[in-house]
Amino acid sequence: MARVKICGLTRPCDIEAVNAQRPDYIGFVFAESRRKLLPEQAVGLRKLLSPDIIPVGVFVDEPIENILSLVRGGVVDMIQLHGSEDEEYIHKLKLMTDKSVIKAVAIEKEGDAQKWEQSSADYLLLDHRSGGTGKSFDWGLVGNLGKEFFLAGGLSPENVAGAIEKTMPFAVDVSSGVEAGGVKDLDKIRDFVRMARGMHS
Repeated sequence: MARVKICGLTRPCDIEAVNAQRPDYIGFVFAESRRKLLPEQAVGLRKLLSPDIIPVGVFVDEPIENILSLVRGGVVDMIQLHGSEDEEYIHKLKLMTDKSVIKAVAIEKEGDAQKWEQSSADYLLLDHRSGGTGKSFDWGLVGNLGKEFFLAGGLSPENVAGAIEKTMPFAVDVSSGVEAGGVKDLDKIRDFVRMARGMHS
């Protein structure tokens, strides 16, 4: 069964919603975005989060020391890289922390994912271009990938079951697909988690 990540949480009520629905992961965004958190905001939200949900920090070309500060502070337990970080950067980061690293890869044509199969990142995250667009890419472009991956980009309660069936990801990752009016929506989070886990009734 695919694991579930709800990304871009910004409010205490968002944490309440995920605590009720129990996704496997949630994402705190530290990159420029309307969902960006300051470290002190993330600290407060982390304290409210159920201990069995893994908080992932989302970064774009962030100095490694800034990431490690959030890891050491117990704010994030997993690291997601969404910028132009190369293998040298990822390898250096992996030497400095035992936390799992996810590297986001834009999928535009066949073979884009396979270029990263040998990366020292623990997982890939396959997305539509720069991510955060709410648009999906052609899932047929995933192909046979010899590395576990998170599937992102344009997922919603309506299409997540089909996406899992077609691509067989390690996890699915959603942000705008569980929002209404630009903020997280409890009903959509519940429906997404249920559909991703095959609880269709």
